[in-house]
Amino acid sequence: MYQPDIPQNVGAMMRLAACTGVELHIIEPCGFPWDERKIRQSGMDYVDNMDYTRHESWAKFRENTAGRRLVLLTTKGAEPYYNFEFQDGDIILAGRESAGVPDEVHNAAHARLLIPMAGSARSLNVVNATSMVLGEALRQANGG
Repeated sequence: MYQPDIPQNVGAMMRLAACTGVELHIIEPCGFPWDERKIRQSGMDYVDNMDYTRHESWAKFRENTAGRRLVLLTTKGAEPYYNFEFQDGDIILAGRESAGVPDEVHNAAHARLLIPMAGSARSLNVVNATSMVLGEALRQANGG
């Protein structure tokens, strides 16, 4: 998650990570004061059953995840997520709820995927979008 704005989304993303067995990276600064109690409450009892890392900045995130492909979910993408070939170690990056990601992050991505929308719809909730794309990545990884 790139600089999330909404603590409840962080909690829901933690629950998603715990239930699917994937690690979660949170790139700070967040758009809210980090309150461990509120995050735990939002993530329910899943927080203790998952692996997450808070990175103090985009630069630290890049340093700590060097060598891994960055797959950005973006409304500015050209490739539908279901046409993409995921690889072990890929990091699926969801942008900030209010603003997505800056050009620096967009340009650093190895792939920029979109979820096609019906009609004039613009985007899904960040956790819903990540769930869809993560589901496809796990399906591919498990040979399905």
